[in-house]
Amino acid sequence: MQTLAIVGASLAGLSAARAARAQGFTGRLLIIGDEPHRPYDRPPLSKDFLLGKITAEDLLLEAEDDCLQAEWILGGGAIGLDAAARTVLLHDGRSITADGIVIATGARARQLPALAGMANVFYLRTITDAQGLASKLVGGARMVVIGAGFIGAEVASAGASRGMQVTMINSAPVPFTTQLGPDMGAVVARLHMAHGVELISGAVIEEFHSSEGAVTGLRLGDGRELVTDVVVVGIGAEPNTEWLHGSGIDPGPGVLCDARGRTGVPGIVAVGDCAAWFDEVHGGHRRIEHWTGALEQSVPAIQALLDSGAPEVPLKPPYFWSDQHGVKIQFAGHSAGHDRVEVVAGDPEQHNFLAVYYRGDDAVAVLGMNQPRLFTRWRRNLSAHAHQPEVQPGLLAALSP
Repeated sequence: MQTLAIVGASLAGLSAARAARAQGFTGRLLIIGDEPHRPYDRPPLSKDFLLGKITAEDLLLEAEDDCLQAEWILGGGAIGLDAAARTVLLHDGRSITADGIVIATGARARQLPALAGMANVFYLRTITDAQGLASKLVGGARMVVIGAGFIGAEVASAGASRGMQVTMINSAPVPFTTQLGPDMGAVVARLHMAHGVELISGAVIEEFHSSEGAVTGLRLGDGRELVTDVVVVGIGAEPNTEWLHGSGIDPGPGVLCDARGRTGVPGIVAVGDCAAWFDEVHGGHRRIEHWTGALEQSVPAIQALLDSGAPEVPLKPPYFWSDQHGVKIQFAGHSAGHDRVEVVAGDPEQHNFLAVYYRGDDAVAVLGMNQPRLFTRWRRNLSAHAHQPEVQPGLLAALSP
């Protein structure tokens, strides 16, 4: 392999570049990104960066000793791919043909079409998004957060800490159920209410009110009217895969890959938020939209790209963390399908505890709130006992276009 093109210049792309050099790749290395910025850390955007505790320079991910010797093509990104020819079409009309391609184009915030063009409506995915929102976090102002996922919850926490009147709207009966299950989701909900956030669950938005290009309020299905100065939308993310249409790779709800990131087209792998890797434990494809997934997937994917005969590298269970109202929330594993949750230390009502999720006799996930040391031990235990069966025969053939 003489030329390796990485499409995506965020954490997953940078991690792939590092993995390639670490595994002995000495050829031409190109990193293609749609933003003008070099790789930066996204999790702090809704935490310390939003509150002005750190600067844009603090977010930069590159280290002085990376020595990637890469060619950076930033500020436009890729608009097409010929998978058979391994040729990437760039926004400026150029094309790049490579021996290997890493798809690492990430995901974008899901939009609400009804709010398009409104000056006081914000999404939070990029550094530009965070810079625009930061100036609106003003004490006494009213903020409505649509969506009670972890991005929305962190923004709600940041707003409340600035003295804003914050209302968080959630369509499900209990927030955070998808990630944590209903019982632990309710614990996090009570954390927000204890810090003055008004949480409205099971809500349906019927109409938005606007004036002079800005949202002034909204009406819920039960007739309630909410007045607001700022709206933040956090309703999930969509993979950046449109540029793959007609490429020979099915973009689907994420680029379908086997358990090592191979797409089924020789010489092309996918990593990070845009990639739906085959989960051998649960028997289906899954996108892992977490920082650690983008970091850890790159090593086995690059290994599979550079050496098809290399032994499989087992992945750790998914992990994410969140800072809300001064509480460190950590979670590892998969809560889906669990049949019970046991609190093994602390008190959920004090928001200082550790809970373990079980499926039968097997621990499948662990949640900690302000319990970093104990959480780390349990997370290691999950990793040590993670089941890693063999790759299903014929999976790569099934992925082929």
